Amino acid sequence: MSENATIKAAFKGVLGAFSLDAGFTAPARGVTCLFGPSGCGKTTVLRCVAGLTRLADGLCIVGAEVWQDRNGAFLPTHKRPLGYVFQEASLFPHLSVRKNLLFGAPRQDRDADRTKIAFDEVADLLGVERLLDRSPAKLSGGERQRVAIGRALLSQPKLLLMDEPLSALDRATKEEILPFLERLRDRLKLPIIYITHSIAEVERLADQIVLMEKGRVIGAGPLEEIESDPHLPLAVARDAAVSLDGIVQTSDEAYGLVTLKVRGGSLTAPASAPVGERRRIRVIAGDVSLARDAPGPSSILNILPARIVSMKPIDSNEVVAVVTLGADGSGARLLSRLTRKSWEALRLAEGMNVYAQVKAVALAPGRGELG
Repeated sequence: MSENATIKAAFKGVLGAFSLDAGFTAPARGVTCLFGPSGCGKTTVLRCVAGLTRLADGLCIVGAEVWQDRNGAFLPTHKRPLGYVFQEASLFPHLSVRKNLLFGAPRQDRDADRTKIAFDEVADLLGVERLLDRSPAKLSGGERQRVAIGRALLSQPKLLLMDEPLSALDRATKEEILPFLERLRDRLKLPIIYITHSIAEVERLADQIVLMEKGRVIGAGPLEEIESDPHLPLAVARDAAVSLDGIVQTSDEAYGLVTLKVRGGSLTAPASAPVGERRRIRVIAGDVSLARDAPGPSSILNILPARIVSMKPIDSNEVVAVVTLGADGSGARLLSRLTRKSWEALRLAEGMNVYAQVKAVALAPGRGELG
């Protein structure tokens, strides 16, 4: 990865009683989620990236642009080409949706060589075309937040910052807006740093994850790698799962099933999707069992050759195993949560070839399933 294709951020300092010492490097594309419990420093890091909070010991480089350096260089917020989406939409009540969207648009061309995000494209991506002449007072919570996101996009940012944009919404509204966020990720070449303490949002949206705890970064990297690292909290959590991106290979409408290609194998799931579409898959660790020999006929649709790459005890009764798909063990990672008794009875060991039996595979809703 070239230097110009990354985001580098590192901030160290004391703010009141809170101590921050957090740094990460992420690709300047896709969605990077800052994830961790409330109070771990996620918003402070985001405010430092935006220049809203200034720590003397700070570094922020976006592509080839230095926004802050430890030599004292500091670009004020209004000069940083960023968009910021807060928890609350905070639309201007006296302006129409159209005028709210255009409010942050630059009055002059700041970067003639860069592809601009067009108004019509934003309206289509966020599904607000029919709302353009409405007053914010006549919008639902999800619609208001989509307009706030559109306003940030039309400021023509090089980086979009999103601070728990769904936290003020009810569950149904969150499910309504998540597919629109997936559209942004999939169709815009715009890096997004996204804060959340919801693992469900991480699993749906993240390409990269920065795992935070008590003002520190305890893990950072591609989502699949961090989710399946047994030395990090996600892999040993009761709801541990791995999120994979797959391509639909076949669609069996008679049985309501699709088969998706992932690295090292294929997985079948209950869904309807066109062949060739990219979909995100979630496999829960508790839904993956291991067998040393190829099982006979079974109601389990997904039985794949795999290799155990590591094992870690969770407690005195259970262990979590990391397996990679494929006979050569070079494919995607899955987690398997099993009893210590099963591990010992089967004489399983790291490096052993096994069969992963995946009882259930869940797909995130696709673009074709937007309401």
